[in-house]
Amino acid sequence: MLLHLDTDELRQRARAAFVGMAIGDALGATVEFMTPSEIAAQYGVFREIIGGGWLRLKPGQVTDDTEMALCIARAVVKTRGWSREAIAREFAAWLKSRPVDCGDTCRKGIRSFMLHGTLEVPYNEWDGGNGAVMRMLPPALLSFPDGELLRNYALEQARLTHHQAQSDAGCLCIGSMLHLILQGASKNRLRKEVDALVADHQQFGFDPYRKLATAYVADTLATVFHHFFRGRDFEECLVGTVNQGGDADTTGAICGMLAGGYYGIDAIPKRWLKKLDRRLLSELEQLADYLVDASPAGH
Repeated sequence: MLLHLDTDELRQRARAAFVGMAIGDALGATVEFMTPSEIAAQYGVFREIIGGGWLRLKPGQVTDDTEMALCIARAVVKTRGWSREAIAREFAAWLKSRPVDCGDTCRKGIRSFMLHGTLEVPYNEWDGGNGAVMRMLPPALLSFPDGELLRNYALEQARLTHHQAQSDAGCLCIGSMLHLILQGASKNRLRKEVDALVADHQQFGFDPYRKLATAYVADTLATVFHHFFRGRDFEECLVGTVNQGGDADTTGAICGMLAGGYYGIDAIPKRWLKKLDRRLLSELEQLADYLVDASPAGH
């Protein structure tokens, strides 16, 4: 049974998803590229936003996962609608600003736009990274609750940098899950969405869980799904996810957007919220409101 939510409730869920994404990114970035045993040896169970890591971040600082999602949302605000070219321009400006991190496939796609005006990279079987799925929140919010619109926005933003079957499938699944979460769906209902993905693409199977948290989109999402469905609250979902190490800022960001929207802003630990930059927190909330208000549900 899906709830009918009013615009105010939608805004609250959208805000929680956006903030949850940034929290997961900031938490996971510290242990990115570490193994679970390395994390356990250094921290026991890693559960605090302390910065550091291989990127030497300040506590609460976010990475490309949050920054690229912000680029999409800002492009929507600037153009008062969806424009693939406006998103590409935001990505280009961001890359020129020398961000703290940028994945190779994202960099290659953005440079192709800067040099040739490319708005869809050619299909490449090797571009199955998680760089497109990590920025699915703005397209999901702006298209809500229209499934066809979601599909268009998801693939247009994805293929600016990633054009690959599992990447596309992962983007569409996460987008559909976010739409369901905005409607108040249960975890059982969300699990059906994931089961359908796994039926079509066995690579995403997570039961049994293979304990791989690499940047390959299927490994990333298997880790997210495993801990999201097992976790009993926002913190448990996030802590389980990032303690797998690997591409922990991205697994953390994706799990954070799902768990944030699902459990709500009050479920996000205050000690984590306090670590986020006030201006970033304010912008995340404003952009979430704008995207909901501009969506078919907001009209």
